[in-house]
Amino acid sequence: MNLDTLTRVSTDRYLDNDSVTVRMHAQAAELIPGATSRLHYLFKPWPIYAHSGQGCRLTDVDGDERIDCLSNMTALIHGHSDPQVNAAIIDQVQRGVSFSEPAQPEIALASLLIDRVPSVEQIHFRSSGTEAIMMAIKLARAFTGRTRIAKFEGAYHGYYDYVQMSFSSTPANWGDAQAPQSIPSSGGLAHSVGEEVLVMPFNDQSGVEQLLAKHGHAISALLFEPLSNRAGMALPAPGFLEFLYQITRKYGIVLIFDEVITFRLGEAGAQGRYGGKPDLTAFGKIIGGGLPIGAVGGRADILSLLNPASSGQRVISGGTYSGNPLSAAAGLATLKKLTPARYQHLEAMGKRMRDGLNQIFRRAGEKAQAAGDGSLFQIVPTDQIIENYRSVPQDAAAFEWLDRLHRALLAAGVIISHRGLSCVSTAMGEAEVDEVLDAFERVLTPGLTD
Repeated sequence: MNLDTLTRVSTDRYLDNDSVTVRMHAQAAELIPGATSRLHYLFKPWPIYAHSGQGCRLTDVDGDERIDCLSNMTALIHGHSDPQVNAAIIDQVQRGVSFSEPAQPEIALASLLIDRVPSVEQIHFRSSGTEAIMMAIKLARAFTGRTRIAKFEGAYHGYYDYVQMSFSSTPANWGDAQAPQSIPSSGGLAHSVGEEVLVMPFNDQSGVEQLLAKHGHAISALLFEPLSNRAGMALPAPGFLEFLYQITRKYGIVLIFDEVITFRLGEAGAQGRYGGKPDLTAFGKIIGGGLPIGAVGGRADILSLLNPASSGQRVISGGTYSGNPLSAAAGLATLKKLTPARYQHLEAMGKRMRDGLNQIFRRAGEKAQAAGDGSLFQIVPTDQIIENYRSVPQDAAAFEWLDRLHRALLAAGVIISHRGLSCVSTAMGEAEVDEVLDAFERVLTPGLTD
């Protein structure tokens, strides 16, 4: 793609030196490191700044409207300003946004999640997906009496120290394919963190067996993300989930599913779609209806360690906003609206999007694909089969291709993540999906490619 040859359209005013965007970005750069508190949304030359959203469309501060295929990093499954979700929020706001005391929305949301997810017997709310992962790991450590954890190479599980390992490793440092190196993916981690984290190869039963034969009796928890966007949304190989269940039983390891993103795949999330029997599941994003939330649910004997009356190694928990009624009310309205018919709609729109994009990539001669499942799709700069993290190009050329595609789509009126993560919402129909496909077609027209 050669962006210099793109015809100017009405959705690139943010690039003008005298735009509202540029002024806001200059102010933000003086006040906030990197100009944003969400560094995943930092890209060159500068990000767009949101003014408002309605349905599947977002309007920036310069007045340009785009179709939003990111929906606050997949959290807004009904799109922006959904009337039913807004009504639930307003109703709760009028009665109070938060209390020291528990309130009914927390109980109602807990009941709904337990009803929908068979592996969840009890649930505990936090304020983010990262906090849910952190609590799940603490529970596993307390339950097993062990401290080490295991995770898969390339999987991203938030900002807790012990999961910020090997989600951005490269061929220069990732080591043997069956025994990946434990590589820090962030500064600020203690040197001991790497020793506490066993990194495993995804979809490789032999590699996992060898590593756990050596380390299994010291591992408290195994974290698994059913569709990892960092790993190109590689699907679990046939039999792999049952294998994980059996091998964690063998070594007494707590199996944790990270469904912060993948819970949008169905009423029971990815585990309902693909199978698997997690001991604990971390939730976030859509269960809060666009407001901050996290939760860990699962076996009652493990969750009971959060009970002050527990006879085991009690896990101390707090959180001023954990289980707050505003997030719970928004999440409850969101999930109630996700009927079987709406899941079928999301399924159809997601398939239409992926199939259409893959046809466009082939016609344009681009070595790329739209991976994913259900309402999720990921733009991956390879036309090869994606089996795990190492199937996804990690070189500068691949990142530059994604950056150029991202900028071109912003100019063409479409928002995706600058690393390819994308989704559809219930606010999208065939016309909106076709509008996105048309934008991809225009920016990938053979005459515009390098």
